[in-house]
Amino acid sequence: MGHFSRYNQYRIMWVLVFFDLPTETKKERRAAAQFRKQLLTDGFTMFQFSIYMRHCPSRENADVHTKRVKINLPKLGKVGILQITDKQFGMMELFLAQKITEIKQPIQQLELF
Repeated sequence: MGHFSRYNQYRIMWVLVFFDLPTETKKERRAAAQFRKQLLTDGFTMFQFSIYMRHCPSRENADVHTKRVKINLPKLGKVGILQITDKQFGMMELFLAQKITEIKQPIQQLELF
């Protein structure tokens, strides 16, 4: 059983989307809001204001969601997409007001195939 769970830590992936979008005009604000809405619709959760993340059971599934983000890229601004293993995600150090804090895993959604 231990070997299986260790394998899962490398198979399970996280997709992180980082973005910096212009919001000077009404049109830009609408485009930024639409991009965030599409991320939420695709099962991403907000990690920080312009960083969203999504848990994926496999690299293939992570590729599907990465492709969806690329399809919905806004015309303006910067967007970064990063795939990391569950093991790497678990090694992240988080600080809140200079105190180390636990990484809260988002509630997993039931995935139907």
